[in-house]
Amino acid sequence: MDLEVLKKKISTYKGDGGRVSITSDELLIEILLAWEQWTGPAKGFYTSIGISAKGISSIIGRAKKLRREGFPVDNFKEIKLQESPSNLTSLNSGPCQGMEILWDNGKLIRFQQVEQLIDFLKKVS
Repeated sequence: MDLEVLKKKISTYKGDGGRVSITSDELLIEILLAWEQWTGPAKGFYTSIGISAKGISSIIGRAKKLRREGFPVDNFKEIKLQESPSNLTSLNSGPCQGMEILWDNGKLIRFQQVEQLIDFLKKVS
């Protein structure tokens, strides 16, 4: 990400005294990702985005904590695996012979390889 764009985003969270109070989890993660890609000295990073040394350490710490605890994603949808209906038999016998997905209207879709499943999911999304 361009540091100028990041600086503008951060400036919306600055108070009257110049203190930064970031309340957006998304922005914290963006700052952390930019920090991880930064190859120069630390002072160059935090001055280029307009934050003090003390402020950047607090922000990076909060962002790392967010990442450890699991960053909340708005579009998360839990997928539950179900046993295939008893009247449908598997194409292959034995465990670990591919995957089956019970799709809309009770349609059973079988995939022999993980790559096929990934390709299918990319096409339907």
